[in-house]
Amino acid sequence: MKPPRFDYRDPRSLEEAVHLLARYGDEAKILAGGQSLVPMLNMRLARPSVLIDINRIPGLDYIRLEDGRVVVGALARHRAVERSELVRQYCPLLAGAIGWVGHPAIRHRGTVCGSLAHADPAAELPAVLAALEGEVRVAGPEGERCIPSSEFFLTYFTTSLQPTEMVVEARFPVLEPGAGWAFHEVARRHGDFALVGVAAVLWLDPEGAIREARLALTGVDGVPVRARAAEEALIGRRPGDKAWSDAAALVRESIEPESDLHASAEYRKHVAGVLTWRALNEAAARAGGERR
Repeated sequence: MKPPRFDYRDPRSLEEAVHLLARYGDEAKILAGGQSLVPMLNMRLARPSVLIDINRIPGLDYIRLEDGRVVVGALARHRAVERSELVRQYCPLLAGAIGWVGHPAIRHRGTVCGSLAHADPAAELPAVLAALEGEVRVAGPEGERCIPSSEFFLTYFTTSLQPTEMVVEARFPVLEPGAGWAFHEVARRHGDFALVGVAAVLWLDPEGAIREARLALTGVDGVPVRARAAEEALIGRRPGDKAWSDAAALVRESIEPESDLHASAEYRKHVAGVLTWRALNEAAARAGGERR
């Protein structure tokens, strides 16, 4: 398979990249890691007239702590984030989930920001961003803006990015000590996109009851899904089998996944409930609650 013809540009600064986007608009595609874009080009699912390769722009591969957030630059590779001690310390949910992304060869080239911008409904990192209520910073001809995760993902492979904008960084709020987290998924084979995945975060109060809960699912809709009813039902409950089973039932009731050649809708509902139970149980153990 060969990609369609395109012009190639390799800007040396963010300003130059934005200028090219302003010039070409929706005729252009940004190339960072290329682990999603290149296959789409080869299968001719994407047909940009211009490819803007940002890999020669210096200083976009950072991973740093800033204003209570772990900030990941547009050229930071999955593998660098996976190995980062800073990420493991301050945002362990991101560190734990990223190991489910593809295989090591893919993670050595693919980027966190590229995965978010691609917005695959079965990808792991959009669910992590949703569970942590993070945001992305984007740049365009009109300047920069931050878009919260709740407004960034619109539907299948579609975000609120304008054609003249590019993602500059992803911002993941720090998990303070005492917060419990977990990420679980089921895929046909290790490294495949998830049939269903669940990211969970729990905070316990001094008496050991659940003070706050976050649940975000991937693979069950066109965007990452926050299980709000289950989250609210967990508040004030004691960690344990009954709380997890009730939350799992609410998750199954709240989602309407589609059937496809990989799995039926009913199977995805069932798996979503099972993974919710497992993720909450593990998150509670990390938060100091009893693990069943």
